[in-house]
Amino acid sequence: MSKNFVAIEAEVMNGMKSLSTEIPGTVSAFANLHHKALADGALDAATKELMALAIAIAIRCEGCIACHVKDALKAGATAAQVNETIGVAILMGGGPSVVYGGEAQTALAQFLAANAEPALA
Repeated sequence: MSKNFVAIEAEVMNGMKSLSTEIPGTVSAFANLHHKALADGALDAATKELMALAIAIAIRCEGCIACHVKDALKAGATAAQVNETIGVAILMGGGPSVVYGGEAQTALAQFLAANAEPALA
């Protein structure tokens, strides 16, 4: 059975929320860095999210993969762009990145399906 990357992303966000009650200054500073680093600039936010995804694959961070696939799509990245990003990550990370690239592709399929499902009333 494949992993549920939608749930993994939610777990990461819940962990951040929990950390923010214990170490609010650190989490606030990280959140500010995250916002500033990924904001549109010379590179658009989608490109920056794809860069973060490539790094997440290369360093083998499952939670990061979930978050950056979701955020790349939200920023306007296409499935084709995510797939090419996986290819670059494999180039830079070798064999282990093939494994985590597969995880990123699973995450992509899950987030695309989640966004395609009608909202429950």
